[in-house]
Amino acid sequence: MSEQTSTKTNFIREIIEEHNRSGRFGGRVHTRFPPEPNGYLHIGHAKSICLNFGIAQDYGGLTNLRFDDTNPVKEDTEYVESIKDTIHWLGFDWGEREYYASDYFEVLYQNAVRLIEKGKAYVCDLSPDEVREYRGTLTEPGRESPYRNRSVEENLDLFRRMRAGEFPDGSRTLRAKIDMASPNLNLRDPIMYRILHAEHHRTGNKWCIYPMYDYAHCVSDSVEGITHSICTLEFEDHRPLYDWFLDELELYHPQQIEFARLNLTYTVMSKRKLLQLVQQNYVSGWDDPRMPTLAGMRRRGYTPEAIRKFADVVGVAKNNSVVDMELLEHVLRDDLNLRAKRRMAVLKPLKVVLDNYPADQVEEFEVPDFPQDPECTTSRKIPFGRELYIEQEDFMEVPPPKYFRLAPGSEVRLMNAYYITCTEVVKDADGQIIEVRCTYDPETRGGMSADGRKVKGTIHWVSAQHAIEAEVRLYENLFTKKDPYEVEEGQDFLDNLNPRSLEVLTSCKLEPALAQAVIGESYQFMRNGYFCLDSVDTREGQLVFNRTISLVDSWAKMQGTSA
Repeated sequence: MSEQTSTKTNFIREIIEEHNRSGRFGGRVHTRFPPEPNGYLHIGHAKSICLNFGIAQDYGGLTNLRFDDTNPVKEDTEYVESIKDTIHWLGFDWGEREYYASDYFEVLYQNAVRLIEKGKAYVCDLSPDEVREYRGTLTEPGRESPYRNRSVEENLDLFRRMRAGEFPDGSRTLRAKIDMASPNLNLRDPIMYRILHAEHHRTGNKWCIYPMYDYAHCVSDSVEGITHSICTLEFEDHRPLYDWFLDELELYHPQQIEFARLNLTYTVMSKRKLLQLVQQNYVSGWDDPRMPTLAGMRRRGYTPEAIRKFADVVGVAKNNSVVDMELLEHVLRDDLNLRAKRRMAVLKPLKVVLDNYPADQVEEFEVPDFPQDPECTTSRKIPFGRELYIEQEDFMEVPPPKYFRLAPGSEVRLMNAYYITCTEVVKDADGQIIEVRCTYDPETRGGMSADGRKVKGTIHWVSAQHAIEAEVRLYENLFTKKDPYEVEEGQDFLDNLNPRSLEVLTSCKLEPALAQAVIGESYQFMRNGYFCLDSVDTREGQLVFNRTISLVDSWAKMQGTSA
């Protein structure tokens, strides 16, 4: 094992340790991550990616990237490229070991022929509905297909003709001959091949029969020399079938191990449901920052380090559970707090005029990028002038008790600058406040008073003369309920969509240093939250920032600790 081996153990590592002790795989650890290219990867996949690549790294082993491309109707090269890009972004690499189930179509076909020759597979003419009817239930055994006892010769002939394209879609299948009375429904003569006349993104029209996952998966693992086939818990009941195929074919036999998938509150993880959100325009695309896709989270400003840490914190379990979104956000805040440069941005501006400040004077304040870090060596200069912008919510004409921001007659600290006192409120014809007049105390430069007087309120600001404008997008959870599937009769998960999941603010005022903001970097807008440049809509002369997350840490509050 490498020096970077995690100290955290789990049942998968214990299985691997036992295999290493027994010499089952000769001390090898070779895993794979096998996504189907029918959508973008989501946060649930991140756990599997970190697990498969992480375990292999820790044991000095290898990990393959293998695309399970056995359903050409739903798959696309766009998804292939997004998956590869996302895994690299997370910090993992598969080297030259990029494979596709379609690489093995001929191998899979020949092994299917072997099963037919052994009398362990047959061509079935039952319709999909009839197959379901014959399958039985959890309490009743299935019934044998009337085509189950076809001769080997007839099955071989029909299977070859299926490959040749002689039969229409859905008219025949190839099924394994196992046990229609098995208590495990997956062993009741499962389908191995179906007829599908559709162009494949890699093989074109060469094939019109395509293998099912349960069959393709285990043979592909065997061909690649995988040692530990790690998959999610829903495949636990499929493991006997995995073993049956490899045993009957007398192939090299990896070990399938199942773990609990990651479920997260306020999200849906079904790729079918995510595709529905995209196709019906509830979101702007797979990379919409409200989506639980890793592309969407990346665009929103999540860091790969935070996602990897989250996967580590959640850990590996044998039982399904739902993880609170607040935990993910807590991990993210911890990460961003260390890496996000501090900047000032006013999202809902209110003009402030300092009547006693020289009209033509401009000062500069040297401010560290990480003021909370005493060892910070980087800084920027922030201009200051007579006219400023502050947040609308930082002023109230008639403040309630314990309101420590700006109000008529009250004094506040402008962050890193001066103390100011409100002297007048300017309103438009409709009675809306459009400007606040103030005075400043020149003896408080830097935000400290020579006479030692205390000011409870500190607010951020931006010089009106030097401010740059940007669009800022504020994101909230896409769904209003922790479990989006919790609905009244006649409703579906779409009824729980959050109408306030996106708020777009225009003409926001930002300090000049943010003109040099870089896509992929995070910034803390003081008192507002963590933000990043939008990687899609930002262009020359048009800055668009996404709020990654607010500063309030609800998880820390739930745990009784501070952020």
